[in-house]
Amino acid sequence: MTHVNKDYQDYIGIDVSKKYLDICIRSTGEVFREPNEVKAFASIKKALKGLKKALVVIEATGGYETPIVQYLQKAKFKVAVTNPRQVRNFAKALGILAKTDKIDAGLIAHFGEAIKPEVTEPATEEEIILNDKNQRRKQIVNMLTMEKNRLGTAGRSVRKSIEKTIEFLNKQLEEVEKELTKEVASNEEWRALNTLLQSVKGVGPITATTLIAELPELGKVTDKEIAALVGVAPFNKDSGQSTGKRVTWGGRSGPRTALYMAAVSASRFNPAIKRFYERLIKKGKLKMVALIACARKLLVILNTMVQKNVSWNQDFEGYFMKNP
Repeated sequence: MTHVNKDYQDYIGIDVSKKYLDICIRSTGEVFREPNEVKAFASIKKALKGLKKALVVIEATGGYETPIVQYLQKAKFKVAVTNPRQVRNFAKALGILAKTDKIDAGLIAHFGEAIKPEVTEPATEEEIILNDKNQRRKQIVNMLTMEKNRLGTAGRSVRKSIEKTIEFLNKQLEEVEKELTKEVASNEEWRALNTLLQSVKGVGPITATTLIAELPELGKVTDKEIAALVGVAPFNKDSGQSTGKRVTWGGRSGPRTALYMAAVSASRFNPAIKRFYERLIKKGKLKMVALIACARKLLVILNTMVQKNVSWNQDFEGYFMKNP
């Protein structure tokens, strides 16, 4: 869960890269750089000492931000992890086109002062472990995909090497998925949530685990908010004579991908979603557009199911027919 605190006395922007952290203190304009290494975090904490009523704003950067976020949270700083697209749009609104690490750090601090993004609550140790293992699973799947693609064009002299790598990665994937299953089963809340989510035809173990690990807001926010968080909420895109177009963008790629794959499965095996999908196709919608619409409907229903703590039932089947 997240919350908003308006009583900040200062704002710190941290621009994150693989090697460095550029930090800007909004009130003084001071900017300094430290290595993005755990051993350097104590220096950052010392530099920010006395600014406990400050909001630290950090862009999500695919995981490079995680160590410093967790360190500052443990040190009792208020930290807001924001979507980089929001900061970029803020920069455009200000007419800031230049981009350097120092400028970005100052911009992030300015964004924090103007927007006051919600504070990101610290993850529990259980949540960190689950998320780490879920991320590891995705990494292995990506490596498997690359190796299988290479196998298709590999020369005879290297095929055996690639095949061995694929065999090894398949074993690693099996082990990680077993560990993920154990992690979910070891937590009473996750175990119940996993059963609830998988009561929907099309939602399998991988989709359920991804939502548990990467979308803790499920069932705790409105349907519009959850759709925006995942990046399946349609936004108007009217420009000149091009009007009436709606697009989806942004959001969390992990849950969005998992929901899209669930929608593909559900459009074949879940009668209600299949009928909804076929109806969209008959109206002339592109297959991709229809599947994204199915994913959005599926997410809204899952959000409602979690809120009400009820499994899939006929009421939800009817939702697809009543809401085009």
